[in-house]
Amino acid sequence: METIKKIFTNNKFILCIIFINSINIYLQECDYEWPILNHIDFICSMLFLIEMIVKITTLGNKEYWKSGWNKLDGTLVILSIPSIICYFFQWKIFDLSVLLVLRLLRILRVFRTLHFFPSFSKVVKGFKMAIKDSYAVLLSFFVIIVVIGLINCSLFKTIAPEYFGSPLTSIYSVFRLCTIEGWYDIPDKIAEATSSPMLASLVTGYFCFILIMGGIIGMSFINSVFVDAMVSDNNDDVKEQLDRMEKQIEELKQMLADKNK
Repeated sequence: METIKKIFTNNKFILCIIFINSINIYLQECDYEWPILNHIDFICSMLFLIEMIVKITTLGNKEYWKSGWNKLDGTLVILSIPSIICYFFQWKIFDLSVLLVLRLLRILRVFRTLHFFPSFSKVVKGFKMAIKDSYAVLLSFFVIIVVIGLINCSLFKTIAPEYFGSPLTSIYSVFRLCTIEGWYDIPDKIAEATSSPMLASLVTGYFCFILIMGGIIGMSFINSVFVDAMVSDNNDDVKEQLDRMEKQIEELKQMLADKNK
């Protein structure tokens, strides 16, 4: 029992199983009908199940589910149980083929590898701070996109229904404009459908304004706010170190002054 516990609490061993399982699922989704792939899938599922049982036995059920990584692992193991059942019954008793798609969620266990990077916890902390500090900007930008989308839906619904035929489609089209990629397709389509060159120029100018304000200035502003919030924790660390160095320098100056006296 101690040997099993040692094996299944070894992160390197579990990491190898995660990679093998991911490669196996990739090959299965490529429609390689090799019987060995089903066996590997079953073995990986059982190993993950044993890992969960060993950890629950060692830590206790309540302590096990406290960890965010264990919540992810345990949930994915529970969702992959249909694949274990299907392996045993070979589809003869009942059909669980629909539930088998849940096994793809096991690929999410690859995110667990991020936990082994030394600075990952610091990145997560910075990301949480960035979301907290910039959610108001993100929400405001989203509201602006919704408003412009509704305006465009009212103006261009009949001219370009594929882009602005409904409020939801219109909002998505405005979001596409803000991403800059292929932004000119939409105004060109509307300009071609207009009745006069003057109106076509106004439409093009209108969409250029949306592009500049939303895609260039707006997105750049959001990125700058988010990145600044992400690195603010590092800036605080640097500031603290500089303050400590200044304090030490002042102490050295005072010691030299006292010594010269």
